[in-house]
Amino acid sequence: MYAIANIAGKQVKVEAGKKFYVDLLHHSPGSEVSFEEVMLLDNDGTISLGKPFIPGASVKATVVAQVKGPTIIVFKKKRRKGYAKKNGHRQQYTQIQIDSIVM
Repeated sequence: MYAIANIAGKQVKVEAGKKFYVDLLHHSPGSEVSFEEVMLLDNDGTISLGKPFIPGASVKATVVAQVKGPTIIVFKKKRRKGYAKKNGHRQQYTQIQIDSIVM
């Protein structure tokens, strides 16, 4: 059984028991989160499709950790002008574990 849900503005294919990273959610580790915007449900070959969401369907998840991604270096330079600027960025992610998919 799997579902496609809208999590943090992105469509994600989720299955019960799986862990994955999504964009930052402002919840503390260990807290439970529910995502109500489920667009597709597959229950052993029976597919339910929402218009745009399936009423009554939700995905229950637990926040595992708040982590940072790798450093991405941004370097700007204009030749012969003496202009050079170096900057870095680390994206913040939330690791979640899917507990159940409710129909």
